[in-house]
Amino acid sequence: MMRRRRFITLLGGAAAWPFAARGQQAGLPVIGILSGGPPGAYAPPEFRLGLSGAGFEEGRNVALEYHWVDGRYDLLPALAADFVRRRVAVIVTSGISATLAAKGATSTIPIVFQVGIDPVELGLVASLNRPGGNVTGVTSLNRELLAKRLELVREVVPATVVAALVNPMIEQNAGSNPARDLPAAARILGLQLHVLNASAERDFDAVFATLVQLRAGGLVITADAFLNSRSAQLAALALRHGLPAVSSYREFATAGGLMSYGNGAGESLRLTGVYAGRILKGEKPADLPVQQATRVELIINLKTAKALGLAVPPSLLASADEVIE
Repeated sequence: MMRRRRFITLLGGAAAWPFAARGQQAGLPVIGILSGGPPGAYAPPEFRLGLSGAGFEEGRNVALEYHWVDGRYDLLPALAADFVRRRVAVIVTSGISATLAAKGATSTIPIVFQVGIDPVELGLVASLNRPGGNVTGVTSLNRELLAKRLELVREVVPATVVAALVNPMIEQNAGSNPARDLPAAARILGLQLHVLNASAERDFDAVFATLVQLRAGGLVITADAFLNSRSAQLAALALRHGLPAVSSYREFATAGGLMSYGNGAGESLRLTGVYAGRILKGEKPADLPVQQATRVELIINLKTAKALGLAVPPSLLASADEVIE
């Protein structure tokens, strides 16, 4: 199967943005994958595993085409519209902004989403059991787990000042505040919370300089395609500044961050692959209940804890799914 990369010129011709790696074979149904993350964000094998469970294999009886924006969420509507113009069979989306862009672009092409917030609240579906319309998918517990990440920081770090890192583009493009529940959780824990924004790599140095000025004792990184894709960079910055930090993404802890706590992406990817395959077989999104990814993993990097001079409570170590030593 041949792959090629195309370029699209957007923003009045001012920027050329690489957005699609295409696998094309004549006559095959096409799944268009729309992601707010970087190239390769939807490439993990779990999605293809879900497809294969429904009887589909890329290059044999289905083609996959990708639009990635790497945090440039403002480009998503144009890329969703491109899929609609070319009449792909199914649009699979990763993240709130990508899903809303796809829903805004079509009311007829089936959409299978992966989001971390209640899709009913977002207006994506009428209800979890009976989605209605052309949209269904998988939701995880990112918002609900965010307060738990704050508790984990408090359990390990004797701090009174903490911070949360948020990508403000989520709220600007999707109207949803990913840190909405954190202030109340911080008050219950007796913590002073500061919310800091980063929507591009150039923001990171200013964020960590602010964290030093605030004398923050811990950092919670919210779930977001862009922030997740920079897990290794954020883990290195946190360690360099001596800052205990927790993310939703497993790769953050394996890259040297203190902890990760969240739904493993693999389960959601597999479930979206299954649903995309079932729709290709003729089932309707309106008849497929929204699924909830419920498996939650706690990963603790004990090497990082020691480097930061922290003693992780034995009870927390015992509850971890993985301890990196």
